[in-house]
Amino acid sequence: MKTLGVDLAAATRKTAAAVLDWTHGGAQLIHVSLDVTDEDIVELFGGTDMTGIDCPVGWPDAFLPFIAGHLNFDAHPVLDHDGIEGRRLLAYRDTDRFVTGSTGLIPLSVSADRLAHPAMRCAVIQAKIARDHGAQARDGSGRLAEVYPAASLKLWGIHARGYKGRGTPEAERLALILDSLTAAAPWLDLAGHRDALAASDDMFDAVIAALTARAVSLGQTLMPPGGNAAAALSEGWIHLPSGPLAALAG
Repeated sequence: MKTLGVDLAAATRKTAAAVLDWTHGGAQLIHVSLDVTDEDIVELFGGTDMTGIDCPVGWPDAFLPFIAGHLNFDAHPVLDHDGIEGRRLLAYRDTDRFVTGSTGLIPLSVSADRLAHPAMRCAVIQAKIARDHGAQARDGSGRLAEVYPAASLKLWGIHARGYKGRGTPEAERLALILDSLTAAAPWLDLAGHRDALAASDDMFDAVIAALTARAVSLGQTLMPPGGNAAAALSEGWIHLPSGPLAALAG
């Protein structure tokens, strides 16, 4: 099995991809890159078995009727979201609320935060994948799943905070987090890429996305509760690991 992890940004220069080749008892990092284009992602998707992408794959179900109502001067779907609680339904998906309840982490809003621009690019990438390889269900039941590296690390017991950025403190924290990862997963062969990962939080997150993609493929992630299953198909579903990191190598 090969799993692909993508840390998606609005710009290619901040987008990273990593591929793990899984054999009995371990995995080897056989590809890691930065400045990744849409076409690179589609090609890598075609050569791997499961992809984890760190970006929302959909928007809140309430968001489109709200925007359409505003566009068409139809007050009813707009007034349905009067007040702060109503607006939260426009800003956050069922999966975002599930992640917060399960981990304490608050994902960025796909419709009201900086994540909106990468999500637009993600929608285009999904369309290109559908064109070349077939449409992928947004709940992760196909070969593409939405992941959240910070949540994966937390659930695997790896303390990972404050490593995003280009400063010396962030670089030092990232190096320590990488040490914690390799200690917790001695079966993970970075194949000479350790220094590159320590120098790039984007490439590091791509590796965590590829690890989480392995958890998805093994059925070792939390699935939508019954009441959330329909929303997951339209809004997307963030896959959180349900088992230990060591279980990925089994």
